Amino acid sequence: MLQRTSDMLKPGSTIGILGGGQLGRMLSVAASRLGYKTHIYEPGANPPAADVAHACTTASYDDHAALAAFAASVDVITYEFENVPTAALDLLEAARPIRPNRRALAISQDRMLEKDFLTGLGLTCAPYAAVNTLADLEAAIARIGTPAILKTTRLGYDGKGQVRIMALAEAPAALAAMNGAPAVLEGFVSFSHEVSVIAARGLDGSVAAYDPGENVHKDGILSTTTIPARLTPAQRSDAVLLAARILNALDYVGVMGVELFVTPQGLLVNEIAPRVHNSGHWTQNGCAVDQFEQHVRAVVGLPLGDGARHSDVVMENLIGDDVDRIPAILKERHAALHLYGKAEARPGRKMGHVNRVRPKV
Repeated sequence: MLQRTSDMLKPGSTIGILGGGQLGRMLSVAASRLGYKTHIYEPGANPPAADVAHACTTASYDDHAALAAFAASVDVITYEFENVPTAALDLLEAARPIRPNRRALAISQDRMLEKDFLTGLGLTCAPYAAVNTLADLEAAIARIGTPAILKTTRLGYDGKGQVRIMALAEAPAALAAMNGAPAVLEGFVSFSHEVSVIAARGLDGSVAAYDPGENVHKDGILSTTTIPARLTPAQRSDAVLLAARILNALDYVGVMGVELFVTPQGLLVNEIAPRVHNSGHWTQNGCAVDQFEQHVRAVVGLPLGDGARHSDVVMENLIGDDVDRIPAILKERHAALHLYGKAEARPGRKMGHVNRVRPKV
C-alpha cells in the first residue's frame, strides 16, 4: 500500500480511541505531543484516559446513536483492547477508517483463528486443538498430553479464562470451568524464557521494531520486562523478522505486541496483540520514540520513528497494593514512575509501572 500525502492527518485532527484504560491514556498523551486530539469511547464511568483526552463519550457498545456521533467527531479510529463487539465495528468502519484493520482484530479475538493464522504463515506455536465437548477434550489430551492448559477461545487475559490440566481425570472439571464457551487446549512446551517484540507498520508498508524484551509473569500477569533480553544475535534478528512477517501478512497499520517462547528448537509464537502492549512500556524511557507515539504516527499516516534504544531498562508493573511502594520508588535514582490515575487499588489491578533506566551495555 503506497502512502499518499492525503493519507496523512494534519495536527489538530482527532483520533478516536475505543477503550479508556491506561493504554488509551498513554496514547492520548503521545497524541497530544504530536499536536493531535483524542476522543475516548468507553462504557465505564470516569476512565483513566478521560483525564488527558480532548473528549470522552461514556456509552455502551450497543448504543448506535452514541457510536455514530463518536465516529462523526473523529478522523480515524484505533483501539486499546481487542474485544470490541463486531456490530459496533461495523457501524464505525462505515464512517471512518479503523487502524489496525478489522482482520487483525478478528484474528486476535479468537485463539483458534490466531493459531491457525500463525501456523498458516509457517510459524510454530504450541500444540493445540479446538475443544467444544468432553469428547473433544479427551481426544486432545490423548494427542497433546499433559500437562496442558484449557483456555476459552475469546475474552481471556491476565490469566483469566484458563485452567491447567495435569491429568486426564481433571478434564470434566476443566471443561465445566469454561461455562460452555468454545475452548482450545494448548500443550506445554519446554522453554527457557518468554520474550516479546513490539513492532509497528506504517501506511506505506514500512516496519520498525524495538529490541525484544524478556518477560516474567506472576499469577498470570506480567510482572517485569527486561531490556535487553537474553538472546543470541541470530535469535534477536529472527524475532524481529518474525514480527515483520506477521505485520505484512495482515497489511497491518499500527503497533503490535508479539509474545514468543525461547526453546531449544527455536522461537515459538505464544500470541499476538494488535495494539500497544504492556511489555512495551519500557520504550517510554529507553527510546526517543516510544511505542505510543509510534502507534499514533502509524494510524495518522506519519513516518515511523526510529525504534533504537538509547538505554537498558527494567520495567516493573505496579499491581494492587504495590502502590504503597510509590514513596520509596520516587526516591530511587534513574527510576521513572508512570501512574494510571486509578482511584482504587485492587488485587490484580494494574495501577502503574516504573521504568528503571541504566546505561546501554
